[in-house]
Amino acid sequence: MIRKTTIFVLFILILSTLSCKEKRTYSKGKEIWANSFIDKKAPEFIVEKWLSEAPILDNKYLLIDFWATWCGPCRKLIPELNSYHKEFKDKLVVIGISAETEEIVEQVNNPIIEYYNAIDPQKRMSDSLGIKGIPHCILINPDGIVIWEGFPLLEGNELTNKVIKELINKK
Repeated sequence: MIRKTTIFVLFILILSTLSCKEKRTYSKGKEIWANSFIDKKAPEFIVEKWLSEAPILDNKYLLIDFWATWCGPCRKLIPELNSYHKEFKDKLVVIGISAETEEIVEQVNNPIIEYYNAIDPQKRMSDSLGIKGIPHCILINPDGIVIWEGFPLLEGNELTNKVIKELINKK
């Protein structure tokens, strides 16, 4: 009986390990669709072209949203990102990065993007992060360390102005 139980427990452990590796990684107890960079140095920040003016990043927190025009949740997030851009403008730079072409992104006019906006069709930073699902946001502190990551609309782990305020006032 003990042998069968041991084999069963090992089987379950192997299956759970394989399914986690195949599907998703975890960060501080939440599911994300990317490699976890929480509490690690963010990959190099690269964009191919700015569709807005380029922001000044010196000594600011950086909230990067990886998104696409065809993505419903991404478009739903735009008004929230606009509000973060206004509310935290002294401490935080909000940037949207799409892997689409300039022509496609510039067609978005509802809702209007009021924060910094860029494209990177080569997906260099996105690939460095291992992003498998969008929208995907990362919040980077002025030292270049990722302090929040994930799907910003994930129930129970939403990115909100309260979360941002707590993280940027933690320093």
